[in-house]
Amino acid sequence: MNTSVVPWKRGADHVAAAQPGSSYLLAVPADARARLARGWLWLGLVALIGSGLFSVLLVLSRTPGLNRLWPVADFFRVALVVHVDLSVLVWFVALGGLLWSASGSPRGLRWGWAALGLCATGTAAMTLAPFGGTGVAVMANYIPMLTSPLFIGGLLLFGAGAALLVLRSLLTALPLGGAFDGAGALRFGLNAAAVSAAVALLAFGGSYAEVPRSLDARAYYEILYWGGGHALQFTWTLLMLVAWLWLASACGARLPLSPRVALLMFALALVSVFVTPYAYLAHDIASVEHRRLLTWAMRLGGGVAILPIGLAVVFGLHDRAQRPEAAGPLRAALLTSLLLFGAGGVIGIFIGGSDVRIPAHYHGCIVGVTLALMGLVYLLLPQLGYQAPRGRLALLQPWLYGGGQLLHITGLVWSGGYGVQRKVAGAEQVLHSPGEIAGMGLMGLGGAIAIVGGLLFVVVVVRALRRPLAARPGRATARR
Repeated sequence: MNTSVVPWKRGADHVAAAQPGSSYLLAVPADARARLARGWLWLGLVALIGSGLFSVLLVLSRTPGLNRLWPVADFFRVALVVHVDLSVLVWFVALGGLLWSASGSPRGLRWGWAALGLCATGTAAMTLAPFGGTGVAVMANYIPMLTSPLFIGGLLLFGAGAALLVLRSLLTALPLGGAFDGAGALRFGLNAAAVSAAVALLAFGGSYAEVPRSLDARAYYEILYWGGGHALQFTWTLLMLVAWLWLASACGARLPLSPRVALLMFALALVSVFVTPYAYLAHDIASVEHRRLLTWAMRLGGGVAILPIGLAVVFGLHDRAQRPEAAGPLRAALLTSLLLFGAGGVIGIFIGGSDVRIPAHYHGCIVGVTLALMGLVYLLLPQLGYQAPRGRLALLQPWLYGGGQLLHITGLVWSGGYGVQRKVAGAEQVLHSPGEIAGMGLMGLGGAIAIVGGLLFVVVVVRALRRPLAARPGRATARR
């Protein structure tokens, strides 16, 4: 199997021979699978660009002073819906598609392209829906909604594409083999993420079959997405844990975590997702017991697996003796991911009521996953046939994006202590004290910095995409 040469991979392999510990590296095959993976990468980039444009409206609508100069407060909820769906749902599914396409067998590629086409068409419809002038924003957890036919149709198309992607990923998963190593552990983690995504899709279907149609839109969508949304968190967490191990090894770290222990951690995170079908069988989907059981499973399954892997990564990165020179952007993305996800987890412990500490918690965790996936994109660009990201912008981008988001959630926690409510903007925030205004001002400043950091990621990646390697993976195979 031919793979492209990766500068920091050579450095990591050199470290592997020099130090004890485990290495977690997975090569992208140089065949048609690379072309499909590139297609999912492009969908993810387009989603981030659209999300960044809508996030500008969000920051303006919640920043004291600026929200009076810009007539966007009424558009806040609509912008929030599309921003969240693009930056979380579409971006994460697209990166999952990239990783599953690259790690599976080459069978069923037509189904893979069909899944990508459905997801891309659905994404375009959801993005254009706010400008259609119809529909009401519904701030449901996990998948906020617009009630316009264009948005709902786009979401259904996207869901069909995601279901086809997950089904193909499960059917084309490669066997781990008898000689189990770090690559096998990563492959198991990716397969586990596909299984949890399948459970989430089944949960969405179960909720749709049971949720009462007589409910108002807010209650209807909240119940509809609660079970599947919780299951999706296992998928995103598993993808992040795979990224942490992969990036750490690419940075030259030798991790004090054997592949079999890593597999056990992935398995623990996966086992907890099967509480989801039990919750559907044991309790009514609208009951408090149903909601609490799913929340408990998410906290237990994620926490048990995250802490050991996170500590192993931090310990492995502590050694400064061996660092591939070209791995600076990867290390920056990994460190900021660990920092933001950890901050989000700590904030979650102290949540009380329904104030802006809740978005501070999930912004920290979600951005932690996003930064890990950004680092994986940097890592995989050369293996997908493009130049490796280099220069100051590539090194600065994770710190700028992560630092801005850290200021953003700090401002939200600060304001939450004063009781500032979530999912409101403009005059609805009712900011009275200097502390409330200062907290939301810090939120706005951090959000603006994070927007710049997010746009820099797009700039760095697009620059790399414009400079393909001489022999792009997939092309040489096609000519033979």
